[in-house]
Formats: sequence, structure tokens, C-alpha cells
Amino acid sequence: NFLKRSMVSLKKMFRTNPEIIACDLHPDYLSTKYAEEIGAKRGLKVVKVQHHYAHIVSCMAENNIKDKVIGVAYDGTGYGDDGNIWGGEFLLCDFKKYSRAGHLKYYPLPGGDKAIVEPWRMAYSYLYSIYGPKAKMLDIDFTRRTDYGKSSIIEKMIDKKINSPLTSSCGRLFDAASSLIGVRDEISYEGQAAMELESFCASGIKESYKFRIYKEGEEFIIDPQEIFIDIIKDLKEGIDKKVMAAKFHNTVAEFTLNLCGKIRENSGINKVDLSGGVFQNRFLTEKIISLLEKDDFQVYIQRKVPPNDGGISLGQAVVAGS
Repeated sequence: NFLKRSMVSLKKMFRTNPEIIACDLHPDYLSTKYAEEIGAKRGLKVVKVQHHYAHIVSCMAENNIKDKVIGVAYDGTGYGDDGNIWGGEFLLCDFKKYSRAGHLKYYPLPGGDKAIVEPWRMAYSYLYSIYGPKAKMLDIDFTRRTDYGKSSIIEKMIDKKINSPLTSSCGRLFDAASSLIGVRDEISYEGQAAMELESFCASGIKESYKFRIYKEGEEFIIDPQEIFIDIIKDLKEGIDKKVMAAKFHNTVAEFTLNLCGKIRENSGINKVDLSGGVFQNRFLTEKIISLLEKDDFQVYIQRKVPPNDGGISLGQAVVAGS
């Protein structure tokens, strides 16, 4: 209701009558349903814009870039073209269109939104994909903190695909690492697990964890499975949490550089736009920029418009008007 009242007052304030309505691609968002309702009632064109494409275009618009770019969109949740939850995306795009060049590998999100509030669920999803039911038996603090019965329920949910949508989210990757390292298992506000993991990072750490990038059809896939295997080794060896947090951040920066390099080889595109809520992480953002610039990429970030969902509407408006 507040949204509807705001629309009426803003139209009066700016003395405008919109001809096009832009909204998110997600069919269940209230804003999407409102856009469809208004579009149908007034015969207006409704343009649905994929969430991560809107993120990248908002960065392009702020930096006045009209050429094609490699867009790296790292965030928590966005409805993907295939109906899965996206959030670790590499897009080739301009204002007119985009294609998905790569992404983080899909893993189940057991409990859906519940897994966002309880990051340990995502951590267990990764462990279960690696070790199967033996994940419960790992001799680490994480399994000692985790309820055996709850872990068994998570396994059944994943196996039977009950309320366990697939996600490529970078935000959920951070949540899982935060829980596994022992920083935060449950949150009371959005992004808490990732923010606390960032605050833990030791300075001057050069080491990182292993990862794998492979090709599936036309898309590159980043598989973080080895990251979790390496974290478990560090946990067993009693490595300081602050060192592990820094190594994890280093790894995300390295696979970002690696995949941008592969995409540049294929496309010849040298401009990289970074957007999405994960890029509020200063430690990670500065590391990624440094690596990309050393490899002669032109890197663009957001300063006036938020990289999180506060900037989405700008991207949607630009796409709808192009």
C-alpha cells in the first residue's frame, strides 16, 4: 500500500505519466505483481529485468560505459533465467542484452530462506556434497556444534529435493565459509555471517585455497568444493580463524581473476564491472580490483549508487529505456 501511495505522489511531484514499467524477473515479488497489474490496467509496456543484469547495468550507467563488459555480479539472491537462485554470476552485457558466461556451481539450499538465517545449513550442504552421510562424522568443531538429528533431516531434504532449491549464490558461499570456520552459524540481520567473516581477516596473508573451473556447454563453472576440503584440513591443524578468513577471501579474488581471464580470451572484452551486495565487502573488493588491474583489466565499481539492491532500480530503468 505504501508503494502504491508513493507511486501516486511521485507521479504528481514530477508531473509525469510513465509509458514503460520496469521490474524484477522474479514472478512472486510484490513489486513484479504490482507492475503487471498497473501494466494490464493502463496498457503499459512491462519490462522484466533479470536481477544480476540490473546490478551490472547500474554500474555501467554510473560509470557511463556503453560498450560490452564482463559483469561480475556477486550477491545473495536473484531469480535466474533457469528458475534457480543466482548470485555468483559472470555476464557479458551491454544495455540491450546479456549472456551468462559463467557462474558458481549450483548447490542445494536446504530450507530455502531458512538457510539464509541459519548459514550452518549451507555449510552442511557443501560438506554433504563432498562426503555424503560421513559429513556428520568429521572430527571438527563444526560437526560438534551441529545437531546430529538436524543434519540427518538436511540430508533427506537434499536427497528428496524438498524445499532445497539450487543456488549459485556468492553470498551463500560466504555464509557457508563463515559457519564452517566457526565465525557465525545463525544470523539476526542480513549479511551478518559474511560481514563478521570479513572483520576476522588477518592482514598480510598471501596463501589461498584450491578451486576448480571447468566448462559446461558454453558456460564456465567455478566449483568451490576444494575450498571446503582445504578449510577442513586447516581446522584439523588448528590454523587461526583469522588466517582462514583471509585465505578464503584471497581464494574468491583469485577465482574471479581466473574466470575473467578465460572470458577475456574468448570474447576480447577487457572491461570488468563489479556489482552486487557482496561488493560492499571492502577487503574482497580491493583485493579483486588489485588483481584485475595487475592483469591489465579496466575495472569499474560503484560509488554514488549502492552496489547492493539499492542500485537495482537504476539498472532496471536503463534496460527498460534502451
